[in-house]
Amino acid sequence: MAIPAESFFLDPEYGGSLQQQIQQLVTEGILSGRLRAGERMPSSRKLAERLGVSRITVTLAYTELVSNDYLTSRGRSGYFVSENAPLPPQFDLPAQTGPADGVDWNRAIGQRFSSYESLARPADWRSYRYPFIYGQADASLFDHQNWRLCAMKALGQRDFDAMTADYYERDDEKLIEFISRQILPRRGIAARPQEVLLTLGAQNALWLAAQVLLTQRRMAAIENPCYPGLREILEQTRCKLTAVDVDADGLPPDALPAGVDVVFSTASHHCPTNATMPVDRRRALLERAARDEFIVVEDDYEFEMAFASSPSPALKSLDRTGAVVYIGSFSKSVFPGLRLGYLVGSEAFIREARALRALVLRHPPGHIQRTVAYFLSLGHYDAQVRRMGAAYAGRRAVMDSAIRSHGLDLAGRDTFGGSSFWMRAPDSVNTTDLALRLREKGVLIEPGRAFFGPDDDNQRFYRLAYSSIPATRIPEGIALIAAEISRTA
Repeated sequence: MAIPAESFFLDPEYGGSLQQQIQQLVTEGILSGRLRAGERMPSSRKLAERLGVSRITVTLAYTELVSNDYLTSRGRSGYFVSENAPLPPQFDLPAQTGPADGVDWNRAIGQRFSSYESLARPADWRSYRYPFIYGQADASLFDHQNWRLCAMKALGQRDFDAMTADYYERDDEKLIEFISRQILPRRGIAARPQEVLLTLGAQNALWLAAQVLLTQRRMAAIENPCYPGLREILEQTRCKLTAVDVDADGLPPDALPAGVDVVFSTASHHCPTNATMPVDRRRALLERAARDEFIVVEDDYEFEMAFASSPSPALKSLDRTGAVVYIGSFSKSVFPGLRLGYLVGSEAFIREARALRALVLRHPPGHIQRTVAYFLSLGHYDAQVRRMGAAYAGRRAVMDSAIRSHGLDLAGRDTFGGSSFWMRAPDSVNTTDLALRLREKGVLIEPGRAFFGPDDDNQRFYRLAYSSIPATRIPEGIALIAAEISRTA
């Protein structure tokens, strides 16, 4: 039986190439049972005319389907659905008239995670003209070509084991070596391979550290305000949690409560105020950690973006007792979707974190690890960091000028770099409501409420980031923010 060309339709919203879409149409037809073994496919000419594409596009799609044994070619007779093609399910699925509701999930769920207040942003944020949102990649600054070359290199036969093997608890030796010998020394940190563990980004690293270090009987201290995801991670451990207000120099060691077991800090670049902890305060924190025998977890995010001046030394670099667990990430310097970070700590700590990681996710994908190893070792990473730093410096200068010219209130200190400003609105302005009104004008900002604890209903602050907005659009976007604040105040 011949399959009519009229049974195929292209989707104008499809994200891939025409060839890929044709392949998908055929494979889905086979897997659903609509196209059956032995049936003849439309000729490449007829299908091309039907879909409005070139004949070579259809031919290439058919050729790929033949190589995967979905189709077979029979000389001049054309293409047929292969006898070896996957078979559709040989059983009838029950009719689904609505969602299953036979379980009382309010009773069945033992612990809830969905109520935490995240930093929400619209999925289509790129369609907004003025996206002052944090942590997203700018396609114009990313080295697509060299990343693609590194990915292809990692796909080669030489790296077959790195791509396909189960590492169990191990990590890619090439990547660990580069982190130990190139990345960490830039922060003054010396670490052996057994003291470094790869993670699925900084968030995963924070979770691993919290699970290993905390129990219900232990106390953790966090900065206030702080990264909201960290607060939720710590609440999952059921530990005693206390928030310490930061000042212009970050976390004050003297304000830490007695009996604390673990202190979480963003000393080099406080989240979200951007305050940098002075070196004498860092030493005071470490002296107290040694005296009171608590652990410091240092999240050193965005240290690569120190374009205004040299970054302060990491807490870990000043640590002489092994009390600091260090967290780094490639999410901001490469791209956030990479989800690759690392933990650095004493061997005893890393041993437990490694075992926990193996239970939960085994290890980050081997192909991703090897691709990053090539991207770093071939010099592409440093070139990208320099390119991003130069672009961010220019955008920061434009935004700083626009903020000052419109009289907006800068709450955070002027720092060595980074990619955002911490702002304060007038007392009468609720920044959650402000963000909703600005969204209608094509402007995205981040309300600051989520950075404060559940008992602190602080609605005055907001964050403006410049990593994802061209410098040419910044002045107009800031003008819209200032006008809306003025109208509301």
